[in-house]
Amino acid sequence: MHRLPTPCPRLVAEIDGPVARLLIDNPTRRNAIDIAMWRAFPVLLATIAGQSDARVVILSSREGNFSAGADISEFATERATAEGSRAYERENVRAFEAVSACPLPVLAAIRGFCFGAGAGLAMACDLRIASEDASFAIPAARLGVAYPPRAFASIVAVIGAARTKELFFTGRRVEAAEALSLGMLNRVVPGDRLAAEAEALATAIARGAPMTHTATKRAVDAAAGLPSALPEAEVQALADACFESADYVEGRLAFSEKRDPSFTGR
Repeated sequence: MHRLPTPCPRLVAEIDGPVARLLIDNPTRRNAIDIAMWRAFPVLLATIAGQSDARVVILSSREGNFSAGADISEFATERATAEGSRAYERENVRAFEAVSACPLPVLAAIRGFCFGAGAGLAMACDLRIASEDASFAIPAARLGVAYPPRAFASIVAVIGAARTKELFFTGRRVEAAEALSLGMLNRVVPGDRLAAEAEALATAIARGAPMTHTATKRAVDAAAGLPSALPEAEVQALADACFESADYVEGRLAFSEKRDPSFTGR
């Protein structure tokens, strides 16, 4: 296990072989995310993506709730004025889009509260696995705040426009089972199995060809119309590069030899 340097101690990045972990570590605030943490997301995700061995990212909390959302104590400081609120929102969006734009698959492992901007962060991930005690809510209307248009993109892509509107209009809490039925989650597991199930899923993903994963992620994001999507020509170039790669040769050879492939990302 190798810990990466971080600009904020409340957001921690670790690398363990092909699996990277990005851990929210602010338990005294129910893992609420403050401005320094939002600013650290793009930095740490770029660092993770630059690690040659990294194949997949698990985003979770180090302990307790996934996240109670943005740290409301900063409403009186960072967000006390309209100008400050807009600047704060820009940092939110940069963090969401850093998750969405990461070339590696990003898996959210969620337990407990996943509220507000924490839910937005989870929706920016590629996959979401949650414990049975997880619950979701976006209470923006109860606080009198509004999300910027770009922050809605991942949520709408995951659950659609009508369901997004309902969650925002009502601010109601959605428990894990309903979240699964709404398409917010890929799977729900017992709480004591969350870490192991997330690890198993990440390990299975890491066995695949990295260039294929990147090309797939970019193609799906483009099809979903996400703001972080690349132009069509660049997405096609990523797909074309797979057929010119050593991994394509290895994949065909392993298939013919009836063995597991050993991909290098080249």
